[in-house]
Amino acid sequence: MEKYNRGFVLSGGGARGFAHLGILQYLKEKGIYPDIISGVSAGAIVGAFIASGKEPFETLEILAKGGFLKYTKIHLPVDGLLKLDGLKELFIKEIEQQNIEELKIPLIVGATNLNLGKVDFFDQGPIHEIVLASSSIPVLFSPVNYNGFQYVDGGVLNNLPVEPLLGKCYKIITQNINPINETGKIKNLIQVATRTFHLGVHARIDFAKKNSDLYIEPKELDKFDLLKANKADKVFEVGYKFAEAIDLKDFI
Repeated sequence: MEKYNRGFVLSGGGARGFAHLGILQYLKEKGIYPDIISGVSAGAIVGAFIASGKEPFETLEILAKGGFLKYTKIHLPVDGLLKLDGLKELFIKEIEQQNIEELKIPLIVGATNLNLGKVDFFDQGPIHEIVLASSSIPVLFSPVNYNGFQYVDGGVLNNLPVEPLLGKCYKIITQNINPINETGKIKNLIQVATRTFHLGVHARIDFAKKNSDLYIEPKELDKFDLLKANKADKVFEVGYKFAEAIDLKDFI
């Protein structure tokens, strides 16, 4: 089995995913690059762009052109309030490769199989279908049908997908952009749904910490709305500045 130098685990966390890019940008400046990426939800979106050959700051500019909801379409709420059709179109436009196995950096994407009640990890197949499946927060977004199964956000069962990298990497760097701290008033149904979802996916943190050589979790990120990208630059900056304070001597 091929052994990679550095494996990166990228968690879900909605629009807080811009912090992934800030962290990756700083690490890149220090000569620390991912040799393989495992991600779910926002982490899968970021991972797909980075694995395709895009730079972190370049990806920020692409994704920050509109709010996260710009890439969704409202439809009759049979299985979800929103569809991610616009995000699919963005992938097709901005990412040269069509399939995961064609990416420049190996990528593993986790999505929750609703029918079988387990996480499926994909390292091949159509990028836009699989990443969208990994990003579909239940109730808020419609499930994605793929290979005869219905898929929702990979974070439902595993928001920090370290497992696919165990035994494959000399070093594992985990980026959790979904800290859970006390929150103020929750104002609407969407915020209730996203807060409830992310409280549920927080359970696997201890396992991820134990199996990571470097665990990164900027606590300040809980101040930012999961579905609003209007503060993308600020969220990017939070990730970048948090990474600046990390002792990286064992990773350079």
